[in-house]
Amino acid sequence: MQDSTRGGRRIGIFGGTFDPIHSGHLQIAREAAQSFALDRVLFVPAANPPHKTAAALTPYAHRLRMTEIACAPYSNFSASPLESGPEKSYTVDTLERVRRELSWGNELFFLIGADAFREIETWKRWREVLDLTEFIVISRPGASYTIPEHARVHRMDWVNVEISSSAIRKRLAAREPAPELPAEVAEYIREHGLYHRA
Repeated sequence: MQDSTRGGRRIGIFGGTFDPIHSGHLQIAREAAQSFALDRVLFVPAANPPHKTAAALTPYAHRLRMTEIACAPYSNFSASPLESGPEKSYTVDTLERVRRELSWGNELFFLIGADAFREIETWKRWREVLDLTEFIVISRPGASYTIPEHARVHRMDWVNVEISSSAIRKRLAAREPAPELPAEVAEYIREHGLYHRA
C-alpha cells in the first residue's frame, strides 16, 4: 500500500471476503464515513481468511478487482491489496501494516459486524488488535454484545442491510438477476463468467 496520508486523519478499515462486493457494503461504508467523519475507507479483501478455505472462495484477483470497480465512483474509498499473498489473513497483521505505512497521528477505525465482534477474543493476538484500532460495530438496533475491557467501540445500529453475498452467489449460479450488485461489478462478473454453474 502506498499512501501519502500524514497527520491527524481518520481512516476506516473495512475487511471481508467481498465475494462479491455489493451495495450493502458500500452503504455501510458511506454511513460510517459520514457518521464518524472518516477521511478515507480502505476496503481490504481477505486473500486467505482463517475461517474459510481458498477453494470455497472466488480467486482473490477477481475479488480485489471487483472491489476496485465498486470503490471507483467514491473519492474517499479505495481497495487495498494489504492481505494479498499465500499467508492467512489475520486482522492484527493487517492493522500493523497500516500502522507502519501511516503516521501514528492518524486514527484507525475497523468496521465490523456485531456477529464477528462477538468472537473477537478468539482472534489472533486480539489484545493487540484492541490497541491498534477503534471499532465501528454494525448491528441491528438493540443488538447486544460484550465489549472487552479497553476496547474502543462505536455502535452503528441504524443501518439495516439485509443483503448477503451468499444469497447473491446462489442467484448468480442460477443465472438470476442480482440487483444488489453495482452495475459495473455485475458486468465484470458476466465478462469473466464468475459464479455461474456449468
